[in-house]
Amino acid sequence: MHVSVRRPRRTAPLFAALAVSAAVATTLALPTSASAAQATPAAVDCATGDICFWTGANFTGSKCAWDAADPDWTSGAVTCSWAATTNVKSVWNAGTGSFTGVAYYKGANYTDRVGCTRQQAGGNLAGTYKVKSHKWITSSCG
Repeated sequence: MHVSVRRPRRTAPLFAALAVSAAVATTLALPTSASAAQATPAAVDCATGDICFWTGANFTGSKCAWDAADPDWTSGAVTCSWAATTNVKSVWNAGTGSFTGVAYYKGANYTDRVGCTRQQAGGNLAGTYKVKSHKWITSSCG
């Protein structure tokens, strides 16, 4: 009786090398601009649990951040030094938990809603308005 012994193929190192190559190729193929669909939490300077707003596109310029709702950015517990004079151009919602998004408003005390950003999302805004208040919401941002 003749017994043949098959040696297993050494595919694990080859597979690992291919996986690394694919990951590098995918990373290099990503666009460089930071829009809502392309931004990731690692690319944005916004602490977990906060909502962050910037004066510049692509999360640049001056930033104001909160971990709670604020009915008046210019005279609340946390003030945003540029809110009265500068338009908001980008936002990132690093919120977690049961809230679905953050709604933001042109007026103090949550008046004249101009936008809403879902959790773990954000990007560039039109930059045509100043924001004076925001609050976390459980209803849809839509």
